[in-house]
Amino acid sequence: MKQNQQPIQSEPPAVLSSKDLLYLTDMMSWNLLALKKAHFYESQCEISEISQAMKQACEMHERHYRTILGHLDASKQPSQSQQQQQQ
Repeated sequence: MKQNQQPIQSEPPAVLSSKDLLYLTDMMSWNLLALKKAHFYESQCEISEISQAMKQACEMHERHYRTILGHLDASKQPSQSQQQQQQ
């Protein structure tokens, strides 16, 4: 093993860095923009198969957005060990 290689982490760190939060914010922005575009194209499209595909794309991007938001909400919740320390 080379000296400057870091060991692989088995689980993510409990704390999000500011860089992590910026990247998650970007991911949310990308999904929201894609959702808005797909919704617009769905409303403009007259071909039902394409309109249905755009609707599915809207739903997918909304799921992704909500999943990321859920991870961020979960990261704001204090862990069990933090709650026990406060008591």
